[in-house]
Amino acid sequence: MFTRADLEAREDAGLSPFARRSGQARREVPEPPSETRTAYQKDRDRVLHTKAFRRLEAKTQVFLNAPALGDHYRTRLTHTLEVQQVARSVALSLGLNETLAETVALAHDLGHPPFGHAGERLLDGLMGDSGGFDHNTQARRIVTLLEERSGERPGLNLTLDALDGLNKHGRAGLPPEQRQPSLEAQVVDAADALAYTAHDLDDGLRSGLLHPGDLLELPLWRELQERSGIRTERPSSADLRTLQRELLGWLIGDLTRSSDAAIAASGVASPDAVQAHPTRLVTYSPALRPHLRETGEFLRERLYRHWQVERQVYQAEQVLTELFTAFLTRPALLPPRPRSRVERDGLSRAICDHLAGMTDRFALETHRQLRG
Repeated sequence: MFTRADLEAREDAGLSPFARRSGQARREVPEPPSETRTAYQKDRDRVLHTKAFRRLEAKTQVFLNAPALGDHYRTRLTHTLEVQQVARSVALSLGLNETLAETVALAHDLGHPPFGHAGERLLDGLMGDSGGFDHNTQARRIVTLLEERSGERPGLNLTLDALDGLNKHGRAGLPPEQRQPSLEAQVVDAADALAYTAHDLDDGLRSGLLHPGDLLELPLWRELQERSGIRTERPSSADLRTLQRELLGWLIGDLTRSSDAAIAASGVASPDAVQAHPTRLVTYSPALRPHLRETGEFLRERLYRHWQVERQVYQAEQVLTELFTAFLTRPALLPPRPRSRVERDGLSRAICDHLAGMTDRFALETHRQLRG
């Protein structure tokens, strides 16, 4: 049987010098180590067992999580698992700590509210005078405060490395030696963008809101067809599956090779040197970056702002606005748990936490019940 010490020794022997080691991980509140699991394995398992993680199954990725729309569209949970898979693959290829990458990937979207980015924008507006709302900040709030693994203290007591990995974007206030996230967190950030680019194209085609002929406007899609040998303007379902598979392989391969070259050229030799480096080192090739930027703009204009998606956005805004207003004007409508946090966090933040934790279905059902 492999013990924790055996696993840590395997990390020391097999990982790159710039990878994080679980044997060096620290927690805000020290706790006895496990006999069989590394610190990052404990982090990963704690995230997996949260209620917030289970609720991702019924939260919007692009399309509202409703039975009438079908069972095969991505939800926030399936997106998270796809990010985990990509991040683990890239981390393994680069000699990084794949368990830390997995942990950050599994936790990175815990803070998303119902109804996807529309819900996030609305809550940010409603909380404008009370600190705003951001799903990355909310993910940290969930794992440090709102989820409880014991009655002794709030939060999951994750390692400081995992918590820092959730702070992938807002690093302006950190000291220069922490200007960048770890390479494991950088891999998750890139895997997140890769997954939603590839899979939102797939869901857009599945929904019929995008058509294969539309994608010929994209240099990325045209090159993909050349690479795969599928050059028809009307690819079959089997062709589309092949194109999706080829796209993922192309993006993952490019990300891995380009990042490996950037890390080697930087000369970093430790995790601390990575965080102090002036630029991020996990990156795509110069040839692919404009393709991805154009594809993101295409998805924004042709899918995310499609009139049928906008109709869902409008419904979501109505539901969340009315729920927020109802709880704000009549706090007695709040269930006991969020009401118990009003004194500590303020009424607006307690309401925001409650709404952000809702699934699409629960928000719609709560709205229906309050309207009578």
